[in-house]
Amino acid sequence: MGSRAIAVSPDGKNVYVASSTSNAIAIFRRNERTGTLTQPAGKGGCIASPGGNGCARAAGLIQPNSVAVSGNGRNVYATSRAGNSVTSFARNGKTGALRQLSNGCISGITLPGCVTGQALVAPDVVVISHDGKNVYAGSFFGNAVAIFTRDPSSGALTQPSGAAGCIAEAISGCAPGIALGAVEGLAISGDGSSVYTGSALSNAVAILTRDPSTGALTQATDGSGCIVDAPLAGCVTGVQLSGANAVALSPGGTQAYVTSLLSNSVTSFNHGTLTQRQGTAGCLVFLRAVGCSFARAMSAPEGIDVSPDGKNVYVAAFTTGAIDVLNRNPATGRVAQKTGHPGCLGRSLGCKPARATGGASSIAISPDGRYVYMTSFSSNAVDVFRRK
Repeated sequence: MGSRAIAVSPDGKNVYVASSTSNAIAIFRRNERTGTLTQPAGKGGCIASPGGNGCARAAGLIQPNSVAVSGNGRNVYATSRAGNSVTSFARNGKTGALRQLSNGCISGITLPGCVTGQALVAPDVVVISHDGKNVYAGSFFGNAVAIFTRDPSSGALTQPSGAAGCIAEAISGCAPGIALGAVEGLAISGDGSSVYTGSALSNAVAILTRDPSTGALTQATDGSGCIVDAPLAGCVTGVQLSGANAVALSPGGTQAYVTSLLSNSVTSFNHGTLTQRQGTAGCLVFLRAVGCSFARAMSAPEGIDVSPDGKNVYVAAFTTGAIDVLNRNPATGRVAQKTGHPGCLGRSLGCKPARATGGASSIAISPDGRYVYMTSFSSNAVDVFRRK
């Protein structure tokens, strides 16, 4: 119920869904040949707060809204908006079942079974560094990114004290940041040197420098650390970033793509010195916008992911209840929507019909690139697509 976010395990054997209305993570076994999903019965099929419906029990899992699987496949992490929490789980590599770790809940408020954390105010997104040393959570109402050190053997999280534990616009003790109002999107560059944020209230994309040895984050203030849709000291100005949301990186890490809920757009950026691509290559907008490319059925886009081969970008559009299919030029990084029915599937006119896509919200692609999965919040569903 209220399926909000989705992740596929690196081995391709399982799919995990953050189900906000159920206060649960739903667990699915994945057929690697056909892409189909089945949910085991009982505790093997879900973990929830406070349990019930035959699910395993977890502390702090209250309205979960993001989920991520570690690169070694041993752990699953989730953020919970109402729990103000980050929860940690051990994953059974054979069955996919989850078990909450000891001290596996860190919360910004007092919750039974949780320890206290900093800069956790309605966290909205969680990501894991590629080296497995850190976990980062974007804090929506905290206007911050919380930083955690990850134990490589157990997967347990601890939050460093002071500025090493968070970067924020205005939280005492955190490292200072700008254009971090309502962080909803996070992505880490392949080399681990940078963390990208999509900030809905700042209408911004920020790039944070990551210290690989400690995981700490810092931000430049000379204009290279953020792009906003209106002038802001310390940032440069971009276009079509109102309600910036999810962030996805190309396989080589040379481009970043951002959905913006209020601009109804997908915007494109170059990695390194953060710059928005010029002209129509820099923005794809629902209906029309001066200087941008045209997109269909892309009202209130939320989720986004890039295929492993770098040839396509897929976008979940919440209001239109559609998955939009974009072609991507691997050499230049430019994206354009496929023409006709192949360009979108869902309930919107002009799209190929699809079932149970209401409130499309999150996208995940299987490691082999053959299947695409989408959560649909209003339909209480997971949608499974075969990628040609």
